[in-house]
Amino acid sequence: MPLATTRRAGLVDQVIDQMRSAITTGEWRVGERIPTEPELVTALGVGRNTVREAVRALAHAGLLEVRQGDGTFVRATSELSGAVRRLCGSELRDVLEVRRTLEVEGARLAATNRTEAQLEQLTRLLEQRDEAAAAMQWARFVQIDADFHHLVVIASHNQLLAELHAGLTEVIKASIEALDESQPDARKIDHRGLLFAIRDRDAERAVREAGGFLAEALSYLAEHPA
Repeated sequence: MPLATTRRAGLVDQVIDQMRSAITTGEWRVGERIPTEPELVTALGVGRNTVREAVRALAHAGLLEVRQGDGTFVRATSELSGAVRRLCGSELRDVLEVRRTLEVEGARLAATNRTEAQLEQLTRLLEQRDEAAAAMQWARFVQIDADFHHLVVIASHNQLLAELHAGLTEVIKASIEALDESQPDARKIDHRGLLFAIRDRDAERAVREAGGFLAEALSYLAEHPA
């Protein structure tokens, strides 16, 4: 990962940009430990202080988490997602309420604006979701489920809404995992009603379908507080 330039001015910013790129492109995945400080010094061709400043900046932005004695780990893929994780923490209710706000509106717009190609993609994702559930491949199930919900928002063709939702990728996946653990029937939720509403360009039904299972999850949390 050599630096394209080695000018002294802005050297820390260059290192931050390269490390952020490794995170956003998935080279460094969420939850994984990044290379050690000596490894980064060698790979980037800069001094220890420069690496430390870059790590400190990315940790402050919420993308990295420094664990004393254990290393530095990727916490989020964007500043927005990192901020949401700090604000919501482990409060599943907060995450679900934010999801409902974004995904219900995304579903309403998707019913009007989706393309045939996006409809086909949504159909394939639900088929893959069913396959993962049947094979009890729960990590794959969570990823596909998250991809399905994000594609619905993308199909809204509202770029800002899609970018906001993308920034919540990690907390959305975490909320799906938490629902699976807390509610035995969560993995049986069928999103075909939402798919068919989007297929039929029925915005009102899409809103009901998108908000329905999240409302049920919120009711469950109210009845079964931690």
